[in-house]
Amino acid sequence: MLVSYKWLQELVDLDVTALELSDKMSVTGIEVEGVTSPAAGLKKIVVGEVISCEKVPETHLYRCQVNVGEDELRQIVCGAPNIKAGIKVIVALPGARIADNYKIKKGKIRGMESLGMICSLQELGISASVVPKAYADGIYYLPDDAVPGSSVFPYLDWDDEIIELAITPNRADALSMRGVAHEVAAIYNKKVHFPEKRLIETEKKAADLIEVAIESDKVLSYQARVVENVTVAPSPQWLQNLLMNAGIRPINNIVDITNYILLYFGQPMHAFDLDTFKGREIVARDARDGESLVTLDGQKRELVSDDIVISVADQAVALGGVMGGLSTEINQQSKRLVLEAAVFDAGAVRKTGSRLNLRSESSARFEKGVNYATVAEALDFAAAMLAEIAGGAVLKGRVEAGFLPTDTVAVSSSLGYVNVRLGTELTFRDIEAIFDQLGFAVSGGAEAFTVAVPRRRWDIRIQADLVEEIARIYGYDKLPTTLPETAGTLGELTQVQKLRRKVRTIAEGAGLSEIISYALTRPDKALEFTVQPSQLTELMWPMSTERSALRQNMVAGMLDTIAYNAARKNTDIAVYEIGKIFEQTGSPKEELPKEVDRFAVAVSGLVAQKDFQTPTLPVDFFYIKGIIETLADKLGLHFDFAASKALSSMHPGRTALILLDGQTIGYLGQVHPRTAKAYEIPETYVAELSLNALSAKIQPAKVFQEIVKFPSVSRDIALLLDKTVSHKEVLETIASANIKYLSAVKLFDVYEGNHIEKDKKSMAYNLTFQNPAANLTDDDVAKYMEKITGALTERIGAEIR
Repeated sequence: MLVSYKWLQELVDLDVTALELSDKMSVTGIEVEGVTSPAAGLKKIVVGEVISCEKVPETHLYRCQVNVGEDELRQIVCGAPNIKAGIKVIVALPGARIADNYKIKKGKIRGMESLGMICSLQELGISASVVPKAYADGIYYLPDDAVPGSSVFPYLDWDDEIIELAITPNRADALSMRGVAHEVAAIYNKKVHFPEKRLIETEKKAADLIEVAIESDKVLSYQARVVENVTVAPSPQWLQNLLMNAGIRPINNIVDITNYILLYFGQPMHAFDLDTFKGREIVARDARDGESLVTLDGQKRELVSDDIVISVADQAVALGGVMGGLSTEINQQSKRLVLEAAVFDAGAVRKTGSRLNLRSESSARFEKGVNYATVAEALDFAAAMLAEIAGGAVLKGRVEAGFLPTDTVAVSSSLGYVNVRLGTELTFRDIEAIFDQLGFAVSGGAEAFTVAVPRRRWDIRIQADLVEEIARIYGYDKLPTTLPETAGTLGELTQVQKLRRKVRTIAEGAGLSEIISYALTRPDKALEFTVQPSQLTELMWPMSTERSALRQNMVAGMLDTIAYNAARKNTDIAVYEIGKIFEQTGSPKEELPKEVDRFAVAVSGLVAQKDFQTPTLPVDFFYIKGIIETLADKLGLHFDFAASKALSSMHPGRTALILLDGQTIGYLGQVHPRTAKAYEIPETYVAELSLNALSAKIQPAKVFQEIVKFPSVSRDIALLLDKTVSHKEVLETIASANIKYLSAVKLFDVYEGNHIEKDKKSMAYNLTFQNPAANLTDDDVAKYMEKITGALTERIGAEIR
């Protein structure tokens, strides 16, 4: 909301600066984004009168003689298509500063001396979206009474200051100048004084020309007035200035008056050309599926039953609360108008605006709420302005349907309730004084009082709201400061928080760098690296297709990061991420997706660069497997790995599922070369596993084990095996021998080649035995070895070398 400080001073007697006011408002509940002046950074900008205008042959230029209040005329060369003699214009003199701090100098254009610049509004920093269409491609005409040589700022109200308010949904009452005035008056304990318009009606009745009806529960009230004999023309300069300073483009006096009412009352309003109506009855109803409407922006809108339309002769002529229709638009030939003021359901307007991606100043106010008490007053005020500015004749009476409650709302509380919540010692007299500042009537006493809340503050409905009003007007800085009382418990990290910190420490100890990728991605990427995909959760109105679905894996986002780095010649990447994926088990419209904590790793490039003593060492399957095994070891867990071809985006021969107590908790391996090519990344290895599964298995604390006092005994054994036998099968076979004192098994050699059959391989293991209660003898160890070799021979056909 952009608030004109000059306009605000007309509504409330203020003796503070705009900056002081903004600071005060920010600490009483409405944040101020900033205070600006349209004239900021501009200097030596004056009124000029074009005395003569001569076209330069074979160019688009004009040689102008301009009166800028000096003894002699200034020659200025101008290329604007709408330049002509006899008009008042904006002139930047040599040495002037215009938009973007650009300095104007004397110069020559096509050999012609130019002593200044005739400016458009855009060249002075005004957005093209608010410049009147008549001047969109040329210079701006000043009023005829502008004095040459004087500053242009007073004529354009650029000597004003604009306060930008950040309005939260609960304070939508401040989306109008009257609402802001009430707020400022309460802060400074002032009284508001709103100007009134005397409405003069003709004897002819509006009800003789139109009827209104409501056929939808989404329309609370619909009111209309008829104005005849209007003259459509540009608005007065003061009205155009006011709208442009508020960020609204002036159109014509009719549309500008409705926008003025929007700013002043916060009441959206629309004007129809009555002569375009094909019937007399105006009906506010639900749209029909398949119905269409061409809106004022020239776009054909397909409607659904959730939309609200205003119809005449059963034909939609406006989209209720959002935008009018093109067929009933006001134009230069319009003479008879229907002026509409209505209240539409906030939810319905929001749904329509979101579905059609059609948002406006009007729809924003309907979505947040309007003041029921001033709907009729705003309609009468607008009609009076039409008579005053457009020369219209207002027909007698409002034609209306529906009902709006306009009486005050009673909210009760007690002095004790207020003081307990605020920690204050306010008296009932203090409470009365605060509500008097707000303009709220109070009845009752300290034990129980009732506040009559006017309809302009529809955000106040319960006693907690009263406490908030008291606190902000009394002053947050005056509230006593106290420390919270402890409940006898100490704050500590949860099990999940502890796990996340420990995993982060382990990952960074392994040389990985943390990244954070987007939780929203493309639908295909959301499901790409997922062992068991669930139903996809997609946004209804995504900003782009690249961020339209909640991810079910984190690897796809990490590969985007690797691709970004690889494109910039940074190919040695080792990263990890701790985040959430989203599993949708039910309908996205009925249930929220389940959030699952995950840990993911991605490595690419070289582990070690080649130098005079170190060979090049690229990442491989065993490198990333080592990272995952290190994680398991540090957490006191044991992972099993099973080869898998379940993931089409992973290499079928270099991918394994990660198992914890027989349950699949993740996977690791190489990204499929085809997928890597699609992502434009080099050979890359990834892993992803569930932190929720790890958290459920981690023991709260390790049990102390006494250090064994007796020495261990080790034996080496070399096995000749079929190539199809895996290391895991060997370990399982050794474990099946049930050797009580076998404490460790380590693979230290694998050989394939000369002196061994082509379908065979040699694997050598070191076995460690240790008895915590006594020394082991050679005979004991020999029996253990015999039992182990027997199991290896019988179960997997191993030959002891």
